Amino acid sequence: MEQEIVVARQETEDLAIKVPEGVPQISGGTSEQYASSCYVLLCPRPCGNTLITTFSNAVTDVQGFVARDSTRKEIHVVLDTQILLVPLVAPGAKTASGVRVHSGFLTAWDSVVLQVLTVVEVQKKLHPDYSIVTTGHSLGGSIALLAALTLKGTFSSTEVRAYSYGSPRVGNEAFAETLVHSNDGVPTMIPSKLGYHHHGVEYWQHSKPPSNATTVQCDTSGEDPRCSVSIPSRGINLAHTNYFGILVSTPFCL
Repeated sequence: MEQEIVVARQETEDLAIKVPEGVPQISGGTSEQYASSCYVLLCPRPCGNTLITTFSNAVTDVQGFVARDSTRKEIHVVLDTQILLVPLVAPGAKTASGVRVHSGFLTAWDSVVLQVLTVVEVQKKLHPDYSIVTTGHSLGGSIALLAALTLKGTFSSTEVRAYSYGSPRVGNEAFAETLVHSNDGVPTMIPSKLGYHHHGVEYWQHSKPPSNATTVQCDTSGEDPRCSVSIPSRGINLAHTNYFGILVSTPFCL
């Protein structure tokens, strides 16, 4: 499956929270700050930027927001959600035959996809030169990837970037950027023996503190044996709740 979704990698020296060179970072805050802010009920100015709308679905327990960064001309779609592989069917998603994804993640995304597309379409008409960024932590990271596929298929001429933190495997190898902290057990919770395969390039922070020396850019296979897959899953643990020194659910909303 060919993918045109771009993952940006850069470092900004003047940010209060330093991240290792090469790890994805976006203006107005790191992508992890956006993902962390999605856990709070009200976030009036995500990472200091403009909140366009919030969205949610009570049945699938999905929530998130769309924000606009006028400095970098980006539209941000940020998601969170509190084993069966199925075909990837979502509005705008264009994939090759044989592509399969987790049915629960797909159901969760499909429950809010029309809300998100409606808002992003309006924003793209108002700001046609803006790129689109999707971000999420844990299960929200999985949905952020599905969102990126839908958004790229819908807005084919727009640059779309996806960032996920501590995301579990989403689909099979045909489907196959995650960033993993230390011995976070969630990324390997869904076993590969069931047909699942990690997508993209993983950045694995294997020890503290976060720095160039403690963060590894893994290979492009998605299942680099030197990285998080080398540690047996222990499920949700302390490492899963903290990325780059940011405790998940810490709001960056002013």
